[in-house]
Amino acid sequence: MSSTPTSTATPAETSPRQVPHTLSVYVNNRPGVLMRICQVFARRAFNIDSLVVSQGRDARFSRITIGLTGDPEGLEQIVKQVAKLIDVIHCSEHTLDHSVTKEMVLIKIRCSPNERSQALQIAEHFSGKTVDLTPVSMIVMITGDTPKLDSAIAMFSQFEIIETVRTGKVVMARGEQPT
Repeated sequence: MSSTPTSTATPAETSPRQVPHTLSVYVNNRPGVLMRICQVFARRAFNIDSLVVSQGRDARFSRITIGLTGDPEGLEQIVKQVAKLIDVIHCSEHTLDHSVTKEMVLIKIRCSPNERSQALQIAEHFSGKTVDLTPVSMIVMITGDTPKLDSAIAMFSQFEIIETVRTGKVVMARGEQPT
């Protein structure tokens, strides 16, 4: 009796078309809206990489920015499904060439006074700012795109990184186009 090995990979892991995407969803500011939106992604086996939710200029509305990776063809269907949900005003994908996308990271490192100047040089290189300083540690804040933050974390890894906290992507459409 022969047995056939079974694959434990999920469809998202085996798909050759994993592309990063950024969605902006403008919604009524009500309980349960985020949960309904996230269920659309879960049903389609899309994993959310980053999620930022904040109240809009008008407190009745919120903006949800979703960073995710997946097949562009499947994403088109998700955008349509999210746009149809109750309390969703509009949902759109933003490409890098038509929008400004930024993240922020706080990096807490352990560094002695002798190592501090080297850590400050790295922070300066990435246009970072020291937001906390003690005799044995410091917290640096850096903003930029995902590759810049990844590079900064890699450079700070020569020190003992105590922890990192990232905001996730925020996006705004360029020019007169609405976000």
